[in-house]
Amino acid sequence: MPEAQATATELDPFDPSLDLLTVEEAARRLRIGRTTCFRLVLAGEIESVTVGRLRRVPADAVPAYVAKLRHRPAQAA
Repeated sequence: MPEAQATATELDPFDPSLDLLTVEEAARRLRIGRTTCFRLVLAGEIESVTVGRLRRVPADAVPAYVAKLRHRPAQAA
């Protein structure tokens, strides 16, 4: 039996045509856990928007967050 066709986002979570990502998709792009990503969103570290009752992360907010991390001064251990 042929398998059902998967959607583009299931095949490629890095689909450049997506303007808004779920928090889970943003977490996958950052290679962090879903809970950690939700904490960052709620803290305002990663930009997000609401669409109705849904929370979405603009695709360009992910590289913006990484750039912000790269320019933070290193913290002492």
